[in-house]
Amino acid sequence: MANTYTLLETVTVGAAGAASVTFNSIPQTGYTDLVIKCSVRGTASALYASLAVRFNGDSAANYKNLAIQGDGASAISYAQTSQTSFNIGNATGATATANTFDSSDVYIPNYTSSNYKSISVDDVMENNAATAYNTLTTSLWSQTAAITTINIFPGSGSFSQHSTFSLYGVSALGTTPTKAPKATGGSIIQTDGTYWYHAFLSSGTFTPALTLSCDVLVVAGGGGGGFSYGAGAGAGGIFHATAQSIAATGQTVTIGAGGISGSARSAQFPGENGSNSTFASLTAAVGGGGGGSNGAVQTFGSAGGSGGGGTIPSAAAGATNQTSTGGTGYGFAGGAGNAATASGGGGGAGSVGLAPTGNVGGAGGAGTSAFSSWGSVTGTGTNVSGTYYFAGGGSGSGSGGEAAPGNGGTVARTSGAANTGAGGGGDSSGTTYGGSGIVIVRYLAA
Repeated sequence: MANTYTLLETVTVGAAGAASVTFNSIPQTGYTDLVIKCSVRGTASALYASLAVRFNGDSAANYKNLAIQGDGASAISYAQTSQTSFNIGNATGATATANTFDSSDVYIPNYTSSNYKSISVDDVMENNAATAYNTLTTSLWSQTAAITTINIFPGSGSFSQHSTFSLYGVSALGTTPTKAPKATGGSIIQTDGTYWYHAFLSSGTFTPALTLSCDVLVVAGGGGGGFSYGAGAGAGGIFHATAQSIAATGQTVTIGAGGISGSARSAQFPGENGSNSTFASLTAAVGGGGGGSNGAVQTFGSAGGSGGGGTIPSAAAGATNQTSTGGTGYGFAGGAGNAATASGGGGGAGSVGLAPTGNVGGAGGAGTSAFSSWGSVTGTGTNVSGTYYFAGGGSGSGSGGEAAPGNGGTVARTSGAANTGAGGGGDSSGTTYGGSGIVIVRYLAA
């Protein structure tokens, strides 16, 4: 790739999939053109779904497309006017050959100019069968505003795991780009103009190009919910360290899995604790405590990064201390059960889990919003009205219903969301797993 190309942001879709991908905080100086490279598979129940783009959130009929397309046997051309988005290719669908991806290259010249914006696209749909498409497209956005955000989405379904989207800035020959990441690694690489963020949704390696001063957020996997009017599980513990000197060598990142539920182990056992997450040699974030099950072996919740709730009747489980030299920990205890066929909620990173009220299960503790800006930039955590929470506790179940969890927490009979560290909700018959953890590393962009 030409040395005038600079990687600005990369998004790799995790196990939970994604409805869309957005590049924001696009630099307005230092570059003349933009390039997007996509490798895409989707969940559409067809050979493919269209791959669409909008600029600056504009959903009005300001887009035009002109394309030629071949499938190996015949060729067609078509024109589209007054469209509400660009067509930049296809997202390979469910009936295409397994594990194949569509490849699309999008070139956007003069993206900050006050003229209408044109783009060109070269798209190839991989499919080990007679039907596969190669499409060349030119498009026009009839707006004079500089491009500040780019939203990519499928015409139907969602993006599948391992779909990758990379945004490059193209600088004029002989000039120095203004922004570029100083490290590799992570499923999501984004900048807000002040920091670069590398978010790891799965285990991997963070490799700086030079020694960097980094802030590091490590969230462990949440615990699994309890069984038989079971208790909510504790959230994964959080460890946060600032101004860490990270050498220019590969740093191992481990993402803790969520714990399985009590019913998946045995009705006699509490939910399983979540697994620890780690970054390099920093203190591990401790997995969340499993919620207590109403069985003969143990009705207590387990201690963890945040503690699991107790069942009928039992005390709550305490949190494991997450504080150590060089960092700050977050984690709270779960709530106790009672004798009225109801269980306590698991603790969260922001508050304790609550005991039941009568036969209504206790609410799970809230997650912490201390890292809301980190979640906003990377699109991770649990978004509640624009505030992002990590590591909420699961609510306990009861014969009279369940309380709503705190912000970022999990409703009873529901698993914690992936890459949030949320504890699983208490259950009466099914399986409620904890959410996996996440690691986010940030450093100054300047």
